[in-house]
Amino acid sequence: MDTDRKGWNARQKKLRTLLSDPASFAQAIDLFMQQHAEVHSSAVSSHGSLSFEDMIIRDLTAQQMVEIPDRMEHSIAWIMWHLARIEDVTMNMLIAGESQLLERDDWKRKMGIPAVHTGNAMSKRETIELSRSVDISELKNYRVAVGRRTEEIVKQLDPDALVQAVSPTRLDLLLRQGAVVEEAKGLIDYWGKRTIAGLLLMPPTRHCFIHLNEAARIKAKLV
Repeated sequence: MDTDRKGWNARQKKLRTLLSDPASFAQAIDLFMQQHAEVHSSAVSSHGSLSFEDMIIRDLTAQQMVEIPDRMEHSIAWIMWHLARIEDVTMNMLIAGESQLLERDDWKRKMGIPAVHTGNAMSKRETIELSRSVDISELKNYRVAVGRRTEEIVKQLDPDALVQAVSPTRLDLLLRQGAVVEEAKGLIDYWGKRTIAGLLLMPPTRHCFIHLNEAARIKAKLV
């Protein structure tokens, strides 16, 4: 994988331009798949090369995954969980209009997690509790499952879908099902101002890139 951050950001900027032009739809989807693959496990796309995520977690122990270094807010395990939760609810509930994988495939039980929301507005105590309780192996499996489902959803989109606004009914469902807590309601307002193209540019791509950079800084303190 090209780990050059400037290069990734430049391609993301190009993706934004392509997504805004219906005539560039096929090219936009191809570039989305590339950007998405680079910020997920290589098991998601089976492209054979190491991804940014692979390079961060491949040589970490389970204990290192759950540690929160001094002056850091999160563990790498929490970051992986948060990224998967955000992508799960936005891609499945907001874009596809379907149930989230967490509920559909019983991932809460498999991972042994105490929370079902996205983690936004989570306290330090709750962050520590989740980090220590989550099954790391199942967490990795969940993130891969979410990434693969995202690719399936995106492949089913058409150019007209990209300009559609996020459905208020679907946004309300996030709150009613507890996927987003009241304290993090700003997420609902943020997503409500986005089109489907806008969602593709953040939760499954840039949001991952931002937090994987955070994970890389955490790893530097652990090894």
